[in-house]
Amino acid sequence: MEQILVVNCGSSSLKFAIMDGSESPPLMEGIAERLGSEHSIITFKYDGKKHEQPLHENDHRGAVTAIKNWIDQHSDLDIKLVGIGHRVVHGGELFTKSVVINKDVLQGIEECSQFAPLHNPAHVKGIKESQALFGDLPQVAVFDTAFHQTLAADQYLYPIPMRLYREHHFRKYGFHGTSYRFIEQKLASLDETYGQQNTLVAHLGNGASVCAIRAGKSVDTSMGITPLEGLMMGTRSGSLDPSLLAFISDAEHITMKQALDILNKESGLKGISEISNDCRSIETAQAAGDDRAELALNMFASKAAKHLAAVATNLDSVEHIVFTGGIGENSPVIRSKICDRLKMMGIRLDQHANQMCPRGEISRISKQSSSAFAWVIPTNEELLIAQDTLALINRPETEQHR
Repeated sequence: MEQILVVNCGSSSLKFAIMDGSESPPLMEGIAERLGSEHSIITFKYDGKKHEQPLHENDHRGAVTAIKNWIDQHSDLDIKLVGIGHRVVHGGELFTKSVVINKDVLQGIEECSQFAPLHNPAHVKGIKESQALFGDLPQVAVFDTAFHQTLAADQYLYPIPMRLYREHHFRKYGFHGTSYRFIEQKLASLDETYGQQNTLVAHLGNGASVCAIRAGKSVDTSMGITPLEGLMMGTRSGSLDPSLLAFISDAEHITMKQALDILNKESGLKGISEISNDCRSIETAQAAGDDRAELALNMFASKAAKHLAAVATNLDSVEHIVFTGGIGENSPVIRSKICDRLKMMGIRLDQHANQMCPRGEISRISKQSSSAFAWVIPTNEELLIAQDTLALINRPETEQHR
């Protein structure tokens, strides 16, 4: 069976998996961590077991080399790699869909680095190292931003001087697009009518956003030119008065960039709870009576509900609301708090179904009386990357590029 190596490069990490494009679990998956450090390691998970080893080359090349060596050493598994699929955070306005990577595509990804300075340069490194080590194996880029390129101008433009958009492309781009596209396709597979209906999706994890989908297309989303806009998140503040940046900078005697780092890395659930950015730890503290934890969870739910209601203004009606992502799939507490704040939209949770929905499975958690179906649908961005890669490399050459 044909298989795809799925690669997700971060600035100091590299996640990977070998998948065949089906719902089957990955043949192998893992992560290289602390890249650039003398303590960098790579972990392989295969056949229910984990194997960890130090990286002798502690960079992206070392990680890709270790993956290639693992594949070569496991010839008994009959691995038939036919392509490599790369998650790319920012595709700007250049990329509206997944593409086979060539020199022009690689240059386009580099051009978008101004909007994702931590991520896109790392993606480029991962792509170049994969090209060097895997020879002529075709490689595909799948963009987090591509799904939201269907937004209308009145949704993606910021109310700032138009010359800033014309000259610098400053606009809302949105993220989590691969997850939203997977959820839209999965929902459509449940009933032939669902794919043409109006859906709100809440992708809630350490990074969190919402999206309004009409007939399979994104019409609004909460993240902006970067993933900082929108919902309160694990360590990100989400949307707030931009003047706060100047106030923090002046009060703390720090630069604007350092103030921005506070909004990106020290805020959100972590900043309010003063416990953790991990929702599970905060829920444990809340259950033990911690007031800060209760406040953090209430704020997180309130911000999510507000943004769901906001993006819903671009839909004629709401037939479905879907929860996905690490928190969305696994936190009945957060789902309940959000839906309590959406009662004015007629959404009613079945509390028993919400508490008891099986981990990793699609579950409907709304009452019969609810104006919209409420669902928990596990996302699988890696699977969609593998499927896109398989589909693209099997197309004629003229259809592969943007």
